[in-house]
Amino acid sequence: MILPVVAYGHPVLKKVAEDIPPEYPDLEQFIADMWETMYLSDGVGLAAPQVNRSVRMFVIDATAFAEKYPEAALFKKTFLNASIYKEEGDEFSFNEGCLSFPGLREDIMRKPVIHIRYFDEHFLEHDERYDGVIARVIQHEYDHIEGIVFVDRIPSLKKMLLKRRLSDISKGNVDVSYRMLFPQVKKGRK
Repeated sequence: MILPVVAYGHPVLKKVAEDIPPEYPDLEQFIADMWETMYLSDGVGLAAPQVNRSVRMFVIDATAFAEKYPEAALFKKTFLNASIYKEEGDEFSFNEGCLSFPGLREDIMRKPVIHIRYFDEHFLEHDERYDGVIARVIQHEYDHIEGIVFVDRIPSLKKMLLKRRLSDISKGNVDVSYRMLFPQVKKGRK
């Protein structure tokens, strides 16, 4: 089932998400719905808060970056209850977009290496190190479960210059090809 993506300004995007228990109702179906929604929306990642569920889960398929970044080929994972416990290296800029911010892309600074603990969809625990574009995509989705959106990472002046565009997104004054919930509109819009 395709889930509506919540737009900037929705309060769920600013909440720190709760751990997801193994007995979470219909977890397998929810994960399948997340993948379906992400692919239909042409995303490379999607976090549960983006579909109005404040739980610590995100899915990533970085294959779209494989031509330029071979390490992204076939990188497809589900992350439950993730915790990035170490970031290292000199920050670098990368142009990011987000399904909750249709049509908006900005250069964001992040560290190139992360160490992360998480559970997969079978609740098997993993402790892994990632770098480059894979680390970047994980950091972006991880921010969502921490109540951080990518525009929180841009300088204040730049964010002020984007104020009107951000307002338009929250009001639904954007062209988008996937279902969304806009915080300043009563009903979801396609």
